[in-house]
Amino acid sequence: MIKFSKFQGFGNDYVVIEAEQLKEVADVSEFTKRFCNRTLGVGSDGIAILEKINETDADFSCRIINPDGSEAGFSGNGTRCAVAYAYHKGLWNSENLRLKTKSGIKNYRLTETISAGHYWFNAEIGKPKFSSDQIPFLSSEKLESVINQPVMIDKQEFLVSCVNVGNPVACVFLNNFDFDWREVGRKMEVHEKFPQKANIVFVKVLDRENIELKIWERGAGETSASGTCSSGAAILSAFRGETGRKVSVHTEGVITEITWREDDEMMILGRADFVFDGEWVED
Repeated sequence: MIKFSKFQGFGNDYVVIEAEQLKEVADVSEFTKRFCNRTLGVGSDGIAILEKINETDADFSCRIINPDGSEAGFSGNGTRCAVAYAYHKGLWNSENLRLKTKSGIKNYRLTETISAGHYWFNAEIGKPKFSSDQIPFLSSEKLESVINQPVMIDKQEFLVSCVNVGNPVACVFLNNFDFDWREVGRKMEVHEKFPQKANIVFVKVLDRENIELKIWERGAGETSASGTCSSGAAILSAFRGETGRKVSVHTEGVITEITWREDDEMMILGRADFVFDGEWVED
């Protein structure tokens, strides 16, 4: 029996499981595929595996496993759900929490407890990487930044701008979403230009402080929200000069506040909410 808790961050739902609960699971990847299935399993956008650690620079570690069984470098909403779990279960009570992830240490500050199980956090999630080898994006020569690079999908050219914010994010800037962006996203995610696949984000700039997104997430498909994708889109909007460094990102009725500080650090202000506890019984 595996005990778990489901949380959601802006509609992005994650199941949080303590690492100790999975010690008897031989294949975490296959387990995640079954667990995240919305028809035959619990259903979620991924699993956050949380573990208390005793390290000088981190308080907990967190692995994010996608519904397809692959491991993500980072998830803004997924890790926030994991941090909320630590507070909700009484594993942590200090204002600040340092989280070790596959893409480095992330710093979370609890800014508000609305009620039991409902939290707001401000998170420092690192510095963006722009060069083609850091994303990675395949090109004939190394590019210091990947801006408006052509990618062909079904004989149609799309111009992508890319950044690595813990995961590779490829953005297509456009004026509307009046096309089959899901199909384009599905094919672009696995395009040969992205040797590690990529999160595909379609971006509509509303004004200097607001952008709207449609998201096709690597390993998860269409998602209503994504902290990582929101961060990448906001950073690229500012990098391209279309917005300032503080951006409100609109996704499916939700607004995420992203700040790209002058010291290059990215900040996400967001909430996480407890949904329910459960127990998974293996056959």
